[in-house]
Amino acid sequence: MRLLIRPVLNLIRITAYPIRRMSSLSVAKPGVTKVGFIGTGVMGRSMCGHLIKAGYEVCMYNRTKEKMTPLVELGGKAMDSPAEVAKNSQVVFSILGLPSDVRSVVLGEGGVISSLAGDSVFVDMTTSEPSLAREIHDVASKKGVHAIDAPVSGGDIGAREARLSIMMGGDKAVIDSIMPLLQTMGQNIRHMGPAGSGQHTKMVNQILISTTMIGMVEGLIYGHKAGLDLNEVIKAVGAGAAGSWSINNYGPRILRRDFEPGFFVEHFIKDMKIALSEAQKMNLQLPGLKMALEMYQRLEAKGAGKKGTQALMLVLEEMNSCQVTGHST
Repeated sequence: MRLLIRPVLNLIRITAYPIRRMSSLSVAKPGVTKVGFIGTGVMGRSMCGHLIKAGYEVCMYNRTKEKMTPLVELGGKAMDSPAEVAKNSQVVFSILGLPSDVRSVVLGEGGVISSLAGDSVFVDMTTSEPSLAREIHDVASKKGVHAIDAPVSGGDIGAREARLSIMMGGDKAVIDSIMPLLQTMGQNIRHMGPAGSGQHTKMVNQILISTTMIGMVEGLIYGHKAGLDLNEVIKAVGAGAAGSWSINNYGPRILRRDFEPGFFVEHFIKDMKIALSEAQKMNLQLPGLKMALEMYQRLEAKGAGKKGTQALMLVLEEMNSCQVTGHST
């Protein structure tokens, strides 16, 4: 009996150890917690700015250094590398372009994980691959670093207004410790499950958006051809069952011929490819998503990869030999 009890007690001690470490994490506080931010582009600039305005000591890195200037003026500190950010932070956020960027910055030689101290937290807010999120979590855990995948939805408007939806995968105790930081950037903050679950949830989001965008531009071009005032159309349908974030936010931009990015076409194509790849692993057929990808690839081929996703209207206009404006004739 003695021989049986001792291995069981050893097992209990081993499994309990990480639980004790997780509960020892301090809750983030302005003026106390040192925060790092990597990627101050279209969305990251606003997100990082909210952290600075909330009173956190923030250091940051961006490949195009000029994009950090407004944040330096707010009180942030510009660094020369992701590693330098990690070495000076207890919690590091990143929001980058591609999974390859994430792998290089986070797992590469002299990257974020290798530069963080034990019990630090790394939060990747890039829309990326669920498998990469799990890999980052595993590599980080071996070093005693906590990793969370936390992609966001809401575009540049949501980032500016601190109304992002944040979908997280990882340990809940870690998420609870950084909740005050997340609340400076978003309102709908959800723990979706273990590592990779945040990215899987974002794929659901992107699948929903992909065909919604097709419906939006098709509806507007139909209204144009029918001779309707499309500003009034948006107000009418946007408040009903067909209402969506896309028609209420992107619809008016389209009517103003504003195709500047809240979210890049090329990044949306990346997301749809990830979603299709994950669907194939599950033996799923998603014809709507495949059609949306083909249409956006056609848009990218027109040189619009750096435009916003609402620029899909340009493809429909080309197909129908017309140009949509607010007041149709």
